[in-house]
Amino acid sequence: MKVDIYKKTAKDFKELPNLEDYDKTYRSFEWKHWRKELGWFDGKINAAYNAVDRHVDTWRKNKIALYWEGESGTTQQYTFEQVALNSNKFGNILKDFGVERGDRVFLFLPRIPELFFAFLGILKIGAICGTLFSAFQEQALEDRLGNSDAKVVITTAELKPRIDKVKKHLPNLKHILVVDTESFVKSFASASTELTIAHMEPDDYAFMLYTSGTTGKPKGVVHAHRAILQEYLTAKWVLDLKDSDTYWCTADPGWVTGIAYEILGSWANGVTSVVFGGRFDPKRWYQILEKYKVTVWYTAPTAVRMLMAGEIKHPTKEFDLSHLRHMCSVGEPLNPEAVKWGIKVFGRAFHDNWWQTETGAICIANLPCNDIKIGSMGKPFPGITAAIVDDHGRELGPNKEGNLALKPGWPSMMQTIWRRPQKYESYFVNKWYISGDRGWRDNDGYFWFIGRADDVIKTSGERVGPFEVESALVEHPAVVEAGVIGKPDALRGEIIKAFVVLDKDYFRHSGKSAKGGRIQNPDPGQARMTKEQEELLKEELSQYVKKHLAGHAYPREIEFIDKLPKTRSGKIMRRILKAKELGLPIGDTSTLEEY
Repeated sequence: MKVDIYKKTAKDFKELPNLEDYDKTYRSFEWKHWRKELGWFDGKINAAYNAVDRHVDTWRKNKIALYWEGESGTTQQYTFEQVALNSNKFGNILKDFGVERGDRVFLFLPRIPELFFAFLGILKIGAICGTLFSAFQEQALEDRLGNSDAKVVITTAELKPRIDKVKKHLPNLKHILVVDTESFVKSFASASTELTIAHMEPDDYAFMLYTSGTTGKPKGVVHAHRAILQEYLTAKWVLDLKDSDTYWCTADPGWVTGIAYEILGSWANGVTSVVFGGRFDPKRWYQILEKYKVTVWYTAPTAVRMLMAGEIKHPTKEFDLSHLRHMCSVGEPLNPEAVKWGIKVFGRAFHDNWWQTETGAICIANLPCNDIKIGSMGKPFPGITAAIVDDHGRELGPNKEGNLALKPGWPSMMQTIWRRPQKYESYFVNKWYISGDRGWRDNDGYFWFIGRADDVIKTSGERVGPFEVESALVEHPAVVEAGVIGKPDALRGEIIKAFVVLDKDYFRHSGKSAKGGRIQNPDPGQARMTKEQEELLKEELSQYVKKHLAGHAYPREIEFIDKLPKTRSGKIMRRILKAKELGLPIGDTSTLEEY
């Protein structure tokens, strides 16, 4: 396999990276040596205090912590002191409603400032915060609020009717607080800013998120206060956050990235953050990067691919993006073409990294100090022992496919699966955490993603990872995104089928397509491809993969679709494609975008 390497040089950063010698640091690293940087003393912590309040006793007290911009263009800004005091108010209001240590309080909110204040306030009083996507409908809400026995939900007037419809099935839900009603606004204004912050044990529960699987109800992944140690240090070394930065993480706090790197880890580094409450729009995103002089940008591969396919082909010519110095991506493996696009357009690469809801923080990453092998997820973060193991938990050598696994004990590892101890234990085999992802490690210690264990395709005796086929397809000028599955076949066991989203401009123009290729539109008035032209393009794409990947790894079937099923975090849900193709039950879809 040909590997393109992006060599790191001093010009990649306006300041030196925080971690300059990976190998030396990795060999000598111990987590306990970094606790003091968070104000972690006498074995007691509180992740909300460690993230925000400790800055109030420093020069950062009056530093901007949050620039918030809504869909309509409304803007607000808050210093670290204001964030601390507003979260104290939420903590006091919740105590007035009888919330005690260990109670579950859920946030069903869009990305508004109250979401961030409430999250911190919940942790400060020792309660457990759950976050819910604002797109959730009744069944998704009932499943999560019911399983967790949530005592309080904080929401808006617009979203509250969805909870009202299922409240009769939630006997433990005592209160619904609506942040944009006159009564709550008055209560908040008069609430005390003085709050005694609960001193927590590192293993005490802090927050929980529900993830969906192929079968069964969503499972509640619970994280402890100690997770902030790893969230802080990975934000410092992987995202390379410094006091001089303005940082934009585009994730929703309904997803773990929004908690770890939009609230806890990033603010623990004292960085100024930008939050945009609106929907994805390429022009608006570039405007935000320009307006707030964003220096560090953390986003999802889906967003990168959508920017690649957008009408703004030369953003650095239309917008002043000169402040942007470091870019990272997470959620779905980043296709090599997207990394190359970043280098071409911005003059620097997107740094991919790997982790999961269950791992709580970045575990494998393309660190700023290391060269990037384009398409790789990078190397293990210091303090993380990663390996490729077989199904029995036996470690495999380099260049062998197997299960991506971690040695348990990292600070942000999930503490439990809520009320499902057997499910929690099922993640561990022979003293390894089995991630469910398949991959391999090269001779230089870089890890490479193949696919989810249940996504890997076996065709004619050969194993093929869907991600590598998708990456090959995306390199074709006609393709914006692709999702690949294995489809049962009597002769080959499985064949590869690709679901392809085409570039909307590929066939719009007369003559040769806007981005090149041999499928032409001879009639200027013709808006769509004919059936014959579609078949020609499908054959071209198949041959393209065969030429650029492998003779056995090309899709024998291709279907053009308008959009792929994805979670709101941008992860392509191949199981949905496969279930629909085979007429099987789809399973829980509550974390998906509308599809």
